[in-house]
Amino acid sequence: MSHVISVTVENKPGVLARVASMFARRDFNIHSLTVGPTEDPSRSRMTVVVDGPMMEQVVKQLYKLVHTLKVTEHKPGEAIEREIMLLRVNADPKRRSEILESANMFEARTVDVGPSTVTFEVVGEPGHLADFHEMMKTYGIVSLVKSGRIAMAKDAKTATKKHKQPA
Repeated sequence: MSHVISVTVENKPGVLARVASMFARRDFNIHSLTVGPTEDPSRSRMTVVVDGPMMEQVVKQLYKLVHTLKVTEHKPGEAIEREIMLLRVNADPKRRSEILESANMFEARTVDVGPSTVTFEVVGEPGHLADFHEMMKTYGIVSLVKSGRIAMAKDAKTATKKHKQPA
């Protein structure tokens, strides 16, 4: 089962290496790891996607690492998850309008056009990118690059107000 874990750390040298090696020592394969600044420049947030059994022990181990401030395992449906993908496909001039139409269905943005290829940028949930990738295979993928996944817990929703019954 795939797990998405956010780790807020102090923005210090070596922290990324310690987190990655902690997963490696426990024989976890990291599918995706992204790191970026937070609203506080002294902190960074890592998003780690791994397959494995329960993550309870991993979360405890992450807290033991120096410079770890907060660890959150995101449950399915409780986080906003995004990736970005650049994908270049063969684009014979006779099929170019068909390719552009297909890409438009996925809200893919055309970022480069060459004599025989078109490059698209797609941003969205991982499943959305996978669907776009699958569709573009029919045209012949020349090159592909994807970012790691980023995730943020969804905002807690307020309870709905009760309506008064008419008298």
